[in-house]
Amino acid sequence: MANTITVTVPHNLGVEAAKKRLAGRIETLQREYVDKLAHSEVSWTGDVAAIRVTALGQTATAQMTVLPDAVRIEAHLPWLLAALSGKLQGFISQNANDVLRIGVKK
Repeated sequence: MANTITVTVPHNLGVEAAKKRLAGRIETLQREYVDKLAHSEVSWTGDVAAIRVTALGQTATAQMTVLPDAVRIEAHLPWLLAALSGKLQGFISQNANDVLRIGVKK
């Protein structure tokens, strides 16, 4: 059974600075995991990134929306990867928090 993960990460960087940081992190992750992924692509339309990743013969998609004060990531996992949804949610949340941390209001 498929599963959807939603992660929202607050920031105070503004849209453009947050997009720049997130795009950089995505490129880094693509390089780091190139040997584990069959395919990955990201396309930006305005402040929304459409992400598609194929691994283990399964394709996961995500939409990342950059807002002025938060980033909302919604990932759709196929049945095989749905079993890993907890770990994947933690991975997504940690990476988004790490890249936006300096901009979080304390």
